[in-house]
Amino acid sequence: MPQDPKNKKRNKAKNKKSGTKYRSHDERSGRGFTMLKNDKASEENLYNDNLIEGRNPVLEALKSDRLIDVLFIQKGQIEGSIRQIIGMARDKNILIKEVDKAKLDRISVTKSHQGVIASAASYKYYDIDEILQMAEDKGEDPFIVLLDEITDPQNLGSIIRSCNGAGVHGVIIPKRRSASLTPIIGKTSAGAVEYVPVAKVNNINQSIKYLKEKGLWIAGAHMEGDTYYEKDLKGPIALVIGSEGKGLSRLVKENCDFIVSIPMSGEITSLNAAVSGAIILFEIKKQRLQKEEVKGIH
Repeated sequence: MPQDPKNKKRNKAKNKKSGTKYRSHDERSGRGFTMLKNDKASEENLYNDNLIEGRNPVLEALKSDRLIDVLFIQKGQIEGSIRQIIGMARDKNILIKEVDKAKLDRISVTKSHQGVIASAASYKYYDIDEILQMAEDKGEDPFIVLLDEITDPQNLGSIIRSCNGAGVHGVIIPKRRSASLTPIIGKTSAGAVEYVPVAKVNNINQSIKYLKEKGLWIAGAHMEGDTYYEKDLKGPIALVIGSEGKGLSRLVKENCDFIVSIPMSGEITSLNAAVSGAIILFEIKKQRLQKEEVKGIH
């Protein structure tokens, strides 16, 4: 039934008053209309998934040539490292928008943007073979970290930061029951996520078996195991770090070649995943450096 002209006018006026807009996905065909309640809401939906927040994470993203669409700078904050960020963004022809602090607060995920937010392309996930190839290209024995259900984004970000410092070639996480790469990870890793390749896999145990086939030894970090600094951790190796509460799952622990632990002296019998992981990672780094020094002598 044709719409009454008076009702049509009333509906049009109502939509205009409420600020409702209609945007077509395909203006030529007229198909696929999306209703956007207002500009602010649509802008938040557009940017929140792929944000890089904070001065250091944004700087590292620019240095690593991460694809950035828009750079938001807080009005009145054009000084110090922000000036450096703007200079690099201009060199790369990135769109720069100077906005009020209220807008940055609104779209921020971490709520700690330090006056700068970049809207970037989604983080790239790698294949395990790509990570192994990176190690080969560097002429180094593979050094990989597998995370068994690390669900806390803060821990994941901290582990990735430690991985970057220890020379890890890549990190493997499961698709389910795991934190993923988000703006919070970029912030807590201090930008290290831009340099440490991350692979997302269906099954950690299958990945362990695959790495064994590729010649890697699999070490699991757990409270009950051999003292970590007494084990030979040189050569091709993958370290498995368990979840914050349960540690390594039973099957993962069974699939490891050996288990290493950190001796504790105080009343607290364990460390969180990020701290214990960092301790063992840098022991592996130390042993690898010692191996290189011995090679150099001979």
